[in-house]
Amino acid sequence: MPTAMLPYACVLVLLGVRTPEATGTAGVSRLHWEPRCQKPLPNRAPITALLPPRLDGPWVSTGCEVRPGPEFLTRSYTFYPNRLFRAYQFYYRDPFCREPAHSLLIKGKVRLRRASWVTRGATEADYHLHKVGIVFHSRHALLDVTRSLNQTWAGRDCAQRLPPARAWLPGALYELLSTRAKRDCTEALGFTMHELSLVRMQRRLQLQPRAGPRLVEELYLGDIHTDQVERRHYRPTGYQPPLQSALHHARPCPACGLIARSDEHHPPVLPPQVALPLRLGGRWVSPGCEVRPAVLFLTRLFTFHGHNRSWEGYYRHFSDPACRRPTFTVYAAGHYTGATPSNKVLGGTELVFQVTRARVTPMDQVTTAMLNFSEPSSCGGPGAWSLGTERDVTATNGCLPLGIRLPHVEYELFKMERDPLGQSLLFIGQRPTDGSSPDTPEKRPTSYQAPLVLCDAVVEGGSGPPPHRPLRKPLRGGGPCPPVAPLPALPLALGLPFLKWL
Repeated sequence: MPTAMLPYACVLVLLGVRTPEATGTAGVSRLHWEPRCQKPLPNRAPITALLPPRLDGPWVSTGCEVRPGPEFLTRSYTFYPNRLFRAYQFYYRDPFCREPAHSLLIKGKVRLRRASWVTRGATEADYHLHKVGIVFHSRHALLDVTRSLNQTWAGRDCAQRLPPARAWLPGALYELLSTRAKRDCTEALGFTMHELSLVRMQRRLQLQPRAGPRLVEELYLGDIHTDQVERRHYRPTGYQPPLQSALHHARPCPACGLIARSDEHHPPVLPPQVALPLRLGGRWVSPGCEVRPAVLFLTRLFTFHGHNRSWEGYYRHFSDPACRRPTFTVYAAGHYTGATPSNKVLGGTELVFQVTRARVTPMDQVTTAMLNFSEPSSCGGPGAWSLGTERDVTATNGCLPLGIRLPHVEYELFKMERDPLGQSLLFIGQRPTDGSSPDTPEKRPTSYQAPLVLCDAVVEGGSGPPPHRPLRKPLRGGGPCPPVAPLPALPLALGLPFLKWL
C-alpha cells in the first residue's frame, strides 16, 4: 500500500505510538503497535511528481500568504512555452489580503537546468529579470516604500525616482528594474526572485463526494529566507506554500479565480474571513510530507491538552521527499504558557513553549550506528541503541548528535483558520532558515510553517492526560484522522524547536 494512502491508524503504527501494554525498563522500551490498520478512507490520492516540471500556464495562490517580516501577499505567475514569464505579486496591509498596498509586475525568462543535488525531488533553474514595475494603491503605500528605500545610500537615489506623495497617481506604473534602461532598484528594496531557482511540480487527484476525481496541479517554488538581510544571497533549499494551476486547482477555492483575473492595476481583494479564536485542544497532524530548508523531510503530530496546558509531539524524519524512508523519530513533551495577540503579526497569537522531555527512536541503520558512536553521557545514557527501539534522552539533557538540548524554551507564533471545506487548520511559526531557535522574544517568528489539520478532539477531564484514541464524533471542523501522507512522528508544530536544524 502506498504510504500516501495510509489511514490514520496506520500512521500511528508508523509513529510508534505505544499501547498501554508497552513496557520498558531503564528508559528503554520496545514499541508495541496499535491494532491492525483499518480500511483506508478514500480522501487522499497518490501524488505524482513531474520531472522535469512542466511550468507552462497560469499559477495562483490559493489564499493570503504570510512571508517573514511579516509581509502579506498573493501571487499570480504565468509561464510561457518560450521560457518567458510574467509574475504578479500583490502586497497588502492586512493578514486577510483585503487592503491592497502595492503590486509588483515582474517579467523575465527562466530556464530549467537539472535535478537538484541538494533538495531531492526538486529541479534547479536559472532566471533573468527583464523588468520589474510597481503600482501603488494608496499614498500610504508609497510613503512606506519610499521610507524603506531611504534607509540606504543606494536606495535614496531610487527613492528620488518615485513621485512625492502629493503627486501620487492611482494606477501609475513606476519602473524598479529595466534591462533596457540599465536601471535596477530591486536590491535597494530587498527584492529578489530567487524562488525561481528551485522548482517542484506535482499532480494529485482531488476525490469529491458527489462527482468524479478532479486533477490538481501544484507548483512549489523556493523558500524565502526568514532574515530579510540574507535574502539577496540566499539560494533556496526548501519551498514556499504551493501555487496551484489556475486551470487545475482544488475546489472550492474562493481566492483562485479572483487572483487569476487580477493584474497590477486591479489587485485581488479576497473574500472576508472570520478570525478564529485559538483553541489548541485536540490532535493535529501534517496533511503530507513537509520539506524544510537544509534538506529535511518530515511529518508532525501534536496533541495539546487544554486542561493543564501541556503538549506532546511526534516528529518523524525521512531521507526522501515522499516521506517513505524514515531515519529517526523524536517524541517531545512539555507545557505552554501565554496567549497574547501579536502586535507585530496581525491575526497571530504569541505563546511560550517549554520542552522538558524527549525520547528518540532510530529508524535506519545509519542513524542507529551514529548514536552508538556517541558519548555515553550525551544521548540516552549507557547502553547500546538498536533499530526501532525508543530511548529516553531526558536524563542526559537531550541528545547532542541530533542537536536536541533540554530543557528548552521557545517563543512561538500560532494562528487558526478554516479552509473552504470547513476543516480546521493550525499554523505554527516558521523555523529560522539559518537553523537557529527562537529562544528569545526578539527571535519570535513572523511567518508560519505549513498548516496542521485537526484530526480529532481530546477528551478533557479526569486526573491523567487524555487517552490517545480518536473520538467517535470529532470536533466540528475536524474529521477522522486523515489517511495523509506517511505521518510519522516528528518535531512539534513548533518545528521541533530544540533540534538546531529545524
